[in-house]
Amino acid sequence: MYADALKHGQKIFAVAPMIDWTDRHCRFLHRQLSRQALLYTEMVVADAIIHGPRQRLLSYSPEEHPVALQLGGSDAGKLSEAIRIAADYGYDEINLNVGCPSDRVQSGTFGACLMRDAGHVADLVSAMKTVATVPVTVKCRIGVDDQEPAEVLPDFLRRMIGAGADAIWIHARKAWLQGLSPKENREIPPLDYDLVYRMKRENPDVFVGINGGIADLDQAASHLKVMDGVMLGRAAYQNAGLLAGVDAAVTGTGPAEVDWLALRDRMMAYAEGVIAAGGRLHHVTRHMVGLFQGFAGARRFRQILSAEATRPGAGVEVIAAAFAAVDIEAGSRVQPEEKKLAG
Repeated sequence: MYADALKHGQKIFAVAPMIDWTDRHCRFLHRQLSRQALLYTEMVVADAIIHGPRQRLLSYSPEEHPVALQLGGSDAGKLSEAIRIAADYGYDEINLNVGCPSDRVQSGTFGACLMRDAGHVADLVSAMKTVATVPVTVKCRIGVDDQEPAEVLPDFLRRMIGAGADAIWIHARKAWLQGLSPKENREIPPLDYDLVYRMKRENPDVFVGINGGIADLDQAASHLKVMDGVMLGRAAYQNAGLLAGVDAAVTGTGPAEVDWLALRDRMMAYAEGVIAAGGRLHHVTRHMVGLFQGFAGARRFRQILSAEATRPGAGVEVIAAAFAAVDIEAGSRVQPEEKKLAG
């Protein structure tokens, strides 16, 4: 995937892994909006895969491809075992989390705190490459705490490349492991896009993607003039409708035209399956609340999903009622992209 992208000058648009957000129901919705976007799971801890309910943690709809599994861990043996187990599920990529700053992750000595020991991360990547049959990638920060990013990031990339990482996704902010919450770590440390651009310029033969503070497809297109890939997190989740413009922008095939009623029907059928399997409607619809930002009736859409889908025994008719509240024809804001992302 990444080697072909570099060889043919193709750009990759990805939706970032987000704990509690990018579960399989979220990814199914996102795939209905974009066939091209690379989707990531929530971070799954290697220990949980080895000892926990692996079917619940790893199963997903075949429609989600291309989909990457993000792993958390700092033990090479456990990460390798988790990859062996996950191989049966057919993920398209294995990604190592070296960016999450949460206390829970720090207590397991993985995530962003691994930025302090690039040599150990390189050993982890090398071990993962030994057992993986798909690309192994790393998602990192530009540094942590009192590290000087301009000094530590080049060395970090050098070690990851030497260990065989197929791609490196860089969140263009430092992480403060003490004193800032995960939410604050996504907002307060200043963005340093220029440093990430420099990493790409210095590593022209390595796939390097950028993440952090990217709000829309115009900004994504600007980054892709330099970078190989762009990754959106909160913007893609909270305003999922923007994903409807990705395929036209990535492939340059023309304006994006969303058949919203067909999307409604697909999500209703999917939700019926989830409910039949013992789930609740809200497990699906909580990811749909941001679909119609900018549309007439969007507020009522959100109200219906928020109030009705959480009721015990709620059925898929709630989705139909929510869509009926939106003036889809009058309110559509999906327009031809002025900038092709591949450009």
